[in-house]
Formats: sequence, structure tokens, C-alpha cells
Amino acid sequence: MASVNKAILIGNLGADPELRYTPAGAAVASFNIATTEKWKNKEGQPQEKTEWHRIVLWSRSAEIAKEYLRKGSPVYIEGRIQNRSYEDKDGIKRYVTEIIGQRMQLLGGRGGGSSDAGGPSGPPPPPQGDTGGDDDDLPF
Repeated sequence: MASVNKAILIGNLGADPELRYTPAGAAVASFNIATTEKWKNKEGQPQEKTEWHRIVLWSRSAEIAKEYLRKGSPVYIEGRIQNRSYEDKDGIKRYVTEIIGQRMQLLGGRGGGSSDAGGPSGPPPPPQGDTGGDDDDLPF
């Protein structure tokens, strides 16, 4: 049996993306997005919980993110969950969970409106950042 590691998120950026380049010249962007769950408790009072997700994009996806995404921008991300560790400047081992983006769709239009992610009304208006992803590898 094959295993699946897939995350699908729609959220808003907490800050502008950070873009850097590896020594080999590959672009890598990182940013956090927030997703919010809303519900009512037993007493009918509205509740909400926000989760923050660290997103990492590579190559052209990274450059598109830096060019078009800003703090507060809505974005659709598909990718895989990756856990890694590193040592901070004080030599303390830290752990981080990231979503390595394999597909990104910019959701906000330039005019402030929302654009459809390729629904029946046709493709979204440029500039859209549908980057990568092959629908043939979807498990459904």
C-alpha cells in the first residue's frame, strides 16, 4: 500500500514572503499563512481558533510568491508536510514543521476582488501563480 503526505491549505499571509537564493542559485521563499476555524460552543457562543503554517516554496513558485503575495493576501497551497530540526545560534536543537509547497494559486485579484481558482467560469485572470502540480498523482 502506498502512503500519502499531502496538505491543502487556504489562508492569509501573516507577512510578506522572504526570498533568498541557495549557493547553487535556486530561489526559495518562506512565509506563514493563517487558517481559522469557526464554530459555536454548547451555549451557542461563537468561537474561533487560528493555526499558523510555515510554507516553503522553491524555484519559480518562490519568485512568483515574492512578486505577487503581500501580508494579508489569500492563497491556496498544496504540498507535503516536512519535519526537520536545526541548531539555533545558541546551540539549542529546534524542531520545525513546514509545508513544502508543490502547487500555489493566488486567490486575490489586483482589484481587491477574489478570483475563481479555475472553476466553470474559465481560467482566473493573470497574474495567477498556478505553479507545478500534476493532477495525475492525486489519490482520488
